[in-house]
Amino acid sequence: MPARVVLQQADIQRALRRMSHEILESNHGGSDLVLLGIPTRGVMLAERIGANLEALEAGSGAVGSLDVTMYRDDLDRHPTRTPSPTRLPVGGIDGKTVVLVDDVLYSGRTIRAALDAIGDLGRPRAVRLAVLVDRGHRELPIRADFVGKNLPTALAERIYVRLAEVDGEDAVAIETEGERS
Repeated sequence: MPARVVLQQADIQRALRRMSHEILESNHGGSDLVLLGIPTRGVMLAERIGANLEALEAGSGAVGSLDVTMYRDDLDRHPTRTPSPTRLPVGGIDGKTVVLVDDVLYSGRTIRAALDAIGDLGRPRAVRLAVLVDRGHRELPIRADFVGKNLPTALAERIYVRLAEVDGEDAVAIETEGERS
C-alpha cells in the first residue's frame, strides 16, 4: 500500500499557528518561554513555532535544541544516530517554561529521555510538550500539551513527517511498514 498523505503544507502551517496561539495562551504570554526542539525535525518545528510566537508577541519564544540520543533507554535495540549539539538560548532554562517540540509522539521514550536531559541542564519552572502528530501506542505515561493532529495508527503503520528544510516539502504520510517506496 503506498503512503497516504494525511497533512499537506497548508495543514501543517495551520496546525503550527494554532499550537503557537495555544502555547502563548497557556503561558499567559511569551515571557520566560523557551522552545527546545528534539533533532532532527523537532528543531525545525520549534524554529517555526518560535517565528510564529515572535510575530504574535515580540520577544517571546527563545528557541534551542535538545539532543537526547545518549539519554535513550533503547540504545541497544535501535541504531543510534550521530548526536547533535544541544543549544540552549541565552539565559538558559532555569525558572523558565520549557516547551519540548517533536514531530511524532509514539511510545513516549524520546520524551522520557528529553526529561532526563533537561534535568542535567537546569531547573525549569515547568515543562510542556508540543508535537505535530500524536499517533498513540504510549508505553510510558506521557501526554502532549499541544498537538497538531491526533492520528490513531495501527502498530504496523509508520508516520513519515517531511519538512521543507530537510526533505524539500512539507507533508505527513502514513504507510504500512515494509511497503515504503
